Amino acid sequence: MSSRAAIFGLEGRELSHSERDFFREAAPWGFILFARNIEGPKQVARLCVALRDAVGREAPVFIDQEGGRVQRFRPPNWRDAPPAAVFGALYQRDADAAKEAVWLNHRLIADELRASGVDADCAPCLDLAIEGADAVIGDRAFGADVDVISTLGRSAMEGLMAGGVAPVIKHVPGHGRADADSHFHLPRVKEDLETLTQTDFAPFKALNDAVMGMTAHIVYDALDPDTPATMSDPAIGHIRREIGFDGLLMTDDLSMKALTGSFAERTERSIRAGCDIVLHCNGQRKEMEPVAEAAPLLAGAALRRAKAAEAARNQGEDFDAEAGLAKLQTLLSGKAA
Repeated sequence: MSSRAAIFGLEGRELSHSERDFFREAAPWGFILFARNIEGPKQVARLCVALRDAVGREAPVFIDQEGGRVQRFRPPNWRDAPPAAVFGALYQRDADAAKEAVWLNHRLIADELRASGVDADCAPCLDLAIEGADAVIGDRAFGADVDVISTLGRSAMEGLMAGGVAPVIKHVPGHGRADADSHFHLPRVKEDLETLTQTDFAPFKALNDAVMGMTAHIVYDALDPDTPATMSDPAIGHIRREIGFDGLLMTDDLSMKALTGSFAERTERSIRAGCDIVLHCNGQRKEMEPVAEAAPLLAGAALRRAKAAEAARNQGEDFDAEAGLAKLQTLLSGKAA
């Protein structure tokens, strides 16, 4: 059976019979886990097996594991990974050390995720840290310099893929300048296109070969003053043509307050605008059902991109995690030879 152009969350730490039956019928392309779904490594591994069994395929299982404020796997069962800003600060002192540290950090994240069955990470964040903007990005950004973000973002992508985890660059075409948190309000970016092209959009253009990207629920006056990018033909067209991104493009969470309309409408508008797949995170059945009804089966370019994203989960070379962590700690301490 073909997969549907949707990624769904679930309610708890175990897959209920009702959820299993729903997912079997809806056939989403993938799943996403949050803190409410996580107790420990063995429990997560069992949950991932149950989710894949429900759809009868090795569906990708996503998580937000950036480090810092945004990491679902946390101590005591997992490492407390640093936020992106730590690596940006290291770059100012030693660029080579920062690139190696980012790669090691994300290679370690990949090991931690794969050990529990998770094989796709909504990271790295390529947004700029913009003074005066809403704090939703903040230290999740590698910094405010386009070249630094682009360089460290690529190291992060490569570290994840070396460990068999498919990365998702976010939030296309740039969330750092937003004047509000799109979880609660619809942000608006008023800067002109030339400014955005040279700043916010630039890291995404530099990494436009990424296998997956996540949209921003933001109105960019320079692209479409009436519609958030996720649902905007002109904005998605700009992402595809001018930014040059041809990877799998998924929406940010459709249940975020930045969006309006029914969940069927949100789904239809996002797909019609050019997103390949819609993301729905909170696990609420009453919202997922209309999303599943409105989301098409993957076909054409969207199916091609989905297959490429799945292929990025292939495990790479062996990795000594203990030695990698020791080297990472040395690099971050500034004591590397």
